[in-house]
Amino acid sequence: MDFVQPVLLVGIGGAGAKMANNAASLIGADVFAISHDSNDLSSHHDIKIHAESYVNPSAYLIRAEAQKSMYKIRDKFANYNTIVIFANLAGKSGCAVSPLVATVAKEENKRVLSFGIMPFRFEKEKLFLSGVSLKRLRASSDSTIVIDNDALLEANPDLTVSRCYDITNHAVMYVVNSLAASSISDDINILSTSKNEKDIEASLRESIQMLYEDAPPSSVKKTMLYVFGSDNVSVGKINAAVNTISGIFNENNTGVSLATTQGDKSQVVMVSSVTGTLKFDSYDPLGMIPKENMLDWDVPESSIKTGIELYQLE
Repeated sequence: MDFVQPVLLVGIGGAGAKMANNAASLIGADVFAISHDSNDLSSHHDIKIHAESYVNPSAYLIRAEAQKSMYKIRDKFANYNTIVIFANLAGKSGCAVSPLVATVAKEENKRVLSFGIMPFRFEKEKLFLSGVSLKRLRASSDSTIVIDNDALLEANPDLTVSRCYDITNHAVMYVVNSLAASSISDDINILSTSKNEKDIEASLRESIQMLYEDAPPSSVKKTMLYVFGSDNVSVGKINAAVNTISGIFNENNTGVSLATTQGDKSQVVMVSSVTGTLKFDSYDPLGMIPKENMLDWDVPESSIKTGIELYQLE
């Protein structure tokens, strides 16, 4: 997709807000955050979703309350051409609000790039909602980059949960910092990376393994290969990495692009455009049904107030 200035970054939920603020400091873009938790908000530009009357509000109720603030969000988009959304789909605010924000941005004819963070597989109660939210987020985005912490943990079972977050968050920042100089494919992309390594070949193997946790090799149509620490890596090794990727994914069908940057450690980050059935499709049992065959696709599910004196447990 085209990265057209001016750009507005939107962070949704705690992790999304943190990533958006970090990205803003890198590329100098404007930013604001959205959350139902005041602890996630740090600026008067941020938008609070008011759900204080409920001890433990569900994502459906947060979405219903967020709809009351959509006019504020729409107004913030007026002076920008590209909206970049960072959403933690494992969190309540992220999975509840991100589809609404993407829809509003698309209605305002903005270019929409979204980053969606998926839950670990052992967070079973979050899988369904995250899968549905990702499907809706993709539908309203020109391009979506999925960050699957679960795939990194599967490829590196010795990592702690917090270390997984650190690695993927840094990888996202690498990609954001390179957006103006690189190209991201339309539709859905999988971000895969590795632990910081001194050996670019080991980093590449881990990145490929992480990608395979989410999508089969035959589904990869284009890969953007980011090599960090290029001042410590020989041109021969970089060329070998590109050739390896081209050989694995069939160079006749898969385009491979390269971006390099300096650094004291060598690391590979891949952003791969994929098609077909992915791991995340299984999170929603009804996900295989085309949206044109769904009666209620246009309006995301949310809790509504009916006016009937029935207590709603959230």
